[in-house]
Amino acid sequence: MDKVINCFNKYPDAAVRLICFPWAGGGSIHYARWGKTLNSSVEVYSVRLPGREGRAREPPFQNMQEVLDEVISALLPQLKEKPFALFGHSFGAMTCFAFAEHVKRVYNLEPIHMFLSGASAPYSEVRLQAPKRSHLSDQEFLTWVISIGGTPPEILANVELMKLFLPALKADLSIAENYSRPSTPFLSCPVSCFDGKEDTPHDLQAWKNMTSGDFTVQILPGSHFYLKEAANEKIILDFITKHLETAEMDYL
Repeated sequence: MDKVINCFNKYPDAAVRLICFPWAGGGSIHYARWGKTLNSSVEVYSVRLPGREGRAREPPFQNMQEVLDEVISALLPQLKEKPFALFGHSFGAMTCFAFAEHVKRVYNLEPIHMFLSGASAPYSEVRLQAPKRSHLSDQEFLTWVISIGGTPPEILANVELMKLFLPALKADLSIAENYSRPSTPFLSCPVSCFDGKEDTPHDLQAWKNMTSGDFTVQILPGSHFYLKEAANEKIILDFITKHLETAEMDYL
């Protein structure tokens, strides 16, 4: 499991696990460090996909089923052990959706809360009509990556690092661009969406169709990687803490 899941702070007595999926091309460290901030009732599992960090030499996955097969294989015993919630930003929101749909359909397991950020629902018209980026030339693709921000300048300035980074990023985007599911509700848990005010507009309301539970949207200042800003991250983590504590009480 350690190859696939990064957990900085292990809390065997935690009441709930928060499973976090990376944005396109992203690693596991950003979310893994949330385990140092959230209280010990929440154990953070951050997903590490191939093609990045310690798995940089592994070829990235080419379709959503490969992602699901690996992550579910690593996590299934833990999913059955105690309540879990999901968080994902951008590509991570897509993988959250796919993960939740699969474990509900195949294992009848459901998260106690879904936290989704920076993405339109995979079945929304906005998403289906969005421009495809994964087939751009490397130079066009790099120009777009720079325009949305979020990539550390030391990576952009290092040719060798970019050779490692771009294939995983393109592969993740290709997975997202080719993934779609019907919008019929399959969950009953709450779904909470976040977005950056200056980001390209997303159809967040469409996510409501996936659940019969409560649905909320919160818009925060910033562009696509608004969640990297300390003030926004604090708002998100406070929100997650509040709602998972409430969910724990309901679950018990």
